[in-house]
Amino acid sequence: MTDVLIAGAGPTGLTLAIELARRGVDVRIVDRAGEPFPGSRGKGLTARTQEVLDDLGVADEVLHYGFRHLPHRRYLDGDLVAEADPHAQRSATPDRPYDGGLLIPQWRIERILRARLAEDGVGVEMAAGLAEFSQSANGVHAVLDTGERVAARYLVGCDGGHSTVRKALGVRFEGDNKKQAMLVGDVELDGLEPDAWYQWTVRGRGFLALCPFRHERSWQLQAVPFRDFGAGGSLPEPSLPYFQRIVDDLAGGHGIRLSKVSWLSTYRVNVRMADRFRVGRVLLAGDATHVHPPTGGLGMNTGIQDAYNLGWKLAMVCSGARQSLLDSYEEERLPIASWTLGVSAEGLRRVAGRFVNGGTTDIADGAPPDGQQLELGYPASSLSVDGEAGTGPRAGDRAPDAPCVDSSGTPRRLFDAFRGPHFTLLGFGESCAGALQDAGTAHRGLIKPVSVGASGSADLVDVDGHARTAYGVTEDTLVLVRPDGYLALRTSGTNRTAVRDYLDRIGVNRSTA
Repeated sequence: MTDVLIAGAGPTGLTLAIELARRGVDVRIVDRAGEPFPGSRGKGLTARTQEVLDDLGVADEVLHYGFRHLPHRRYLDGDLVAEADPHAQRSATPDRPYDGGLLIPQWRIERILRARLAEDGVGVEMAAGLAEFSQSANGVHAVLDTGERVAARYLVGCDGGHSTVRKALGVRFEGDNKKQAMLVGDVELDGLEPDAWYQWTVRGRGFLALCPFRHERSWQLQAVPFRDFGAGGSLPEPSLPYFQRIVDDLAGGHGIRLSKVSWLSTYRVNVRMADRFRVGRVLLAGDATHVHPPTGGLGMNTGIQDAYNLGWKLAMVCSGARQSLLDSYEEERLPIASWTLGVSAEGLRRVAGRFVNGGTTDIADGAPPDGQQLELGYPASSLSVDGEAGTGPRAGDRAPDAPCVDSSGTPRRLFDAFRGPHFTLLGFGESCAGALQDAGTAHRGLIKPVSVGASGSADLVDVDGHARTAYGVTEDTLVLVRPDGYLALRTSGTNRTAVRDYLDRIGVNRSTA
C-alpha cells in the first residue's frame, strides 16, 4: 500500500511530493496530462515562497532564472507615461533575505521541482489521471485512467480548479464567476528589448502587457481588448494572428512582430473557495481549494504554501503521529485562502476601475499591502503555544532569518539551521542548555537543538545581535520552530518540559522521527 497518492503534478502537487519524499514517505504523484504544462501562467514568486524553495534546496536555481528588479514601462494612448521598478525600494534585511517578488514562468518552476523530486527517487507519472476513488477507515482505493488500481493510506487532490477529487467528495466550491476575462499566452517576438515589463493602455480600446523572462526567448502576453468582448463577456479564440492584431492595435508604434506562440488561453475570472479542505483520508490543496483573480500574483504561491503546511503534518501522521494533527491543515490554511480571495478580488476591482475611468494603471497596483506574504501566519492555530517569555515574534508568526557564524567562524544563517524536515529548537542564553540537551537526546531526528549566543561556545554566534533583535530576546528564551518555518512555541530558557508537553499536545512523539 502506498502511503500517499497525489493527484496533480503542478507546483502544489510537486511541492507536497517533495515534502513527503524527503521525509521517507512512500508517495506516488500522477497527472492526467500527457506531458508537463508548457505555459508561463503563474509567473511570480513572493518572498515567502522563495523562502519555502530555499528550504527545499532549489532557491539558487530559481534565482538564476528569475527577474527580481524589472522596470514596468507604461504607455497611455501611445505615449510613455511612467517607468519604475515596483520593488526598487525593497532590499534584503537580516531577517528577510529575499527582498521582493521574482518573475519566473510556471513551467520553469515545475521543471525545477520535478528535478528536485527525482533526487528523492520519485518521478511524476504522466497520462495517469485519477478516474475514481473510494475511502474507508483504513485507506483510499483509487482507479487511474490507465485502469491501474492503487491502494493508499491518504489521497491529496492537487488537481486544479476543476478538481476531480473535490467534485467526487461533494465539497462545495463556493463563490461566483466574474464577467472579467483576458487573453494570455507565451509568445516569441522581435521589436522590443527584454529590459522591462511593457504595459499599454489605449482608452476605449484595451490593455496589453508583454513581460519577458530571464534566459528565455518567450514573453508572456496579457491582453484585455475592450472592443472584442461579446455578449456575456466572451472573447474570440486566441491565435497568433489574433494576438498580432491586438499588438498592432494597442502598441502599433513599436513595430512588434510575433513569431511563435507556445501557449494560448482565455482566462475568465473566478472567485471560489472550498468549504472544506479534508474529508476523512482525502485532502485538497492549491487551486482545488481556491481560485481567484490573478491580481497580486498569489495563486501559485498560495498553493505551494498549502503543500508546505500539509507536507510535514501528513508525513508525521504516516509515521505514527495522531491523525488529529491533520485537522490543523484546514484550520490554518482556510483563513489564508479566504484572505487571498478577498485581496485578489479587491485588487482586480481597483485596477479595472481605473481602466473603466479612462486612465492608466500598473499591474502591480493590484497587489495587497502584504503581497510578499511575509506577515501571514497562524497565531490563532491550535498548534501555536506562547509561554511566559518576552516580546518579539509570537507562536504562529513566521520565523525570521538572521546572519550568524558557527563555532569555526564560518558564516551561517538561521535559515541554514532550519533547512530540512525537522523542528528546530533555538536556545538564546546559557540557561537553555538543559532543554537543548533534553531535546537532542529524547527527540533525535525530530528536533534539531541550536544554541544561539554571543560567544564561540554556541552552535551559532550572533555576532551583530541580529538574531536576538529579530526574535525580540531580552532574557534567556527557547523558541521552537516548526518544520514549515513558523514559531510553534516560545517559552523561558529554563523550562525543560515545554517542548515535551508541546509534542504531546499535538500528538507527535519520538516515534515520528
